[in-house]
Amino acid sequence: MSATSTVGAMKESMGWSIGVSVMMILAGAVAIALPWAAAFAVNILVGWLLVFSGVAHFVFAAYARRSGGVIWEILLGLLYVVTGGYLLFNPLLGLVSLTLVLAAYLFAEGVLELILSFRTRPAPGWG
Repeated sequence: MSATSTVGAMKESMGWSIGVSVMMILAGAVAIALPWAAAFAVNILVGWLLVFSGVAHFVFAAYARRSGGVIWEILLGLLYVVTGGYLLFNPLLGLVSLTLVLAAYLFAEGVLELILSFRTRPAPGWG
């Protein structure tokens, strides 16, 4: 790689970095000025992340048929999708109860992950 192309790449990435930094500053200012809008946006973001994580669990369950933990992966996927769906379809109620919903979700996920780990215990590398 030549020095000219390296300098050009650095200049281009520097411009993108400054642009993203300015956008982050503006987003932070808007979040400070409109805290309810920021909380609503975070609620929607968390809901979508949970839905996508649930879909990822369903895909993993389809590929992990031999390990014996398919039913638990499907239950985890359902838990993710239901929790995310609750936050997406009831955004104002979800905003008020987000902490309670996330605590219940994390507790249920912990229990299901523990059960799944003991179900896959005989498999090599289960830890």
